[in-house]
Amino acid sequence: MVPFAIAGIQMQVDAARPNVEAMIHKINVCMARFPWVQMIIFSELAPFGPLHHHAQSFPPPAEQSFAEAAARHGIWLIPGSIFERTADGRVYNTASVIDPQGTVVARYRKMFPFLPYEAGVSGGTEFCVFDVPGVGRFGLSNCYDMWFPETTRTLTSMGAEVLLRIVLTGTTDREVELAMAQATAAQFQCFVFDINGLGAGGVGRSRVVDPSGQVLYQAGEGEEIIPLEIDLERVRRQRETGANGLGQVLKSFRDRAVDFPVYRRDSGVDGYLGTLGPLTMPARGSRDGLAVEPVAPVAPPAPVANTNSEVAAVPADLRVPGVQVEVT
Repeated sequence: MVPFAIAGIQMQVDAARPNVEAMIHKINVCMARFPWVQMIIFSELAPFGPLHHHAQSFPPPAEQSFAEAAARHGIWLIPGSIFERTADGRVYNTASVIDPQGTVVARYRKMFPFLPYEAGVSGGTEFCVFDVPGVGRFGLSNCYDMWFPETTRTLTSMGAEVLLRIVLTGTTDREVELAMAQATAAQFQCFVFDINGLGAGGVGRSRVVDPSGQVLYQAGEGEEIIPLEIDLERVRRQRETGANGLGQVLKSFRDRAVDFPVYRRDSGVDGYLGTLGPLTMPARGSRDGLAVEPVAPVAPPAPVANTNSEVAAVPADLRVPGVQVEVT
């Protein structure tokens, strides 16, 4: 076994005043009640709420307060995220990772701001994984990032075994996010801690999922401390032998015969996306916000040459009517 105890803290997030003291209090309460906890994670934007006019230069004073709390209790701490304002005026949604000595070992800028609703917030470009010595590798994800599976695929390809997802979702798509957390855990064979806030932008309902996609805990819509011990050996065994001896998805992706041209911006296969119109706030009316009609026709992509000599032509009895497959 490789046991490790993580507590998610689902708490009220106030947009009108700082929440730092309340977070420190929650840490103290958690460690008094559950002294075996080794890591605490809060929701997205927990310290100051979801208004980016609260953006601060980094390192912010609150980060030092959290570092002192982590060192005092000897725990790993992810205190949500804070809007960061850089010297060039850009604003990022930035999370810190603090080790048990109180050292900030990593910072992560959210890659996908929730546009158009988070207009004015820039997206980061660097992934965040960090190692807990003797335990394993963890990856950090922020809310809307999970809607883009490429982010989780990159983190797990970098070795992440536990996905820590900080969230501040108060919209009607929370149910979809919960399904996504469960699917992500199974698809990438990792633990997922999906920790949401309450109040200013959050409806709670945090969820923890194991690497087979089974829900370990589902929170309600009130304040909760969610302490769970996980076993990272389950991740390693499942990645080696598959879920219940079945799908070995990471190895299958590694050994794939295909590369995906849609990820090359110059490939031309994504021409349809250009017809969707700008990424702007929807307006009133059933057609407002849609692409101008008529939508330009999308030329079919040129046949992609097969460079894998081990892949034979598709047998006639397996071909789909109306679909041409060219193997060269």
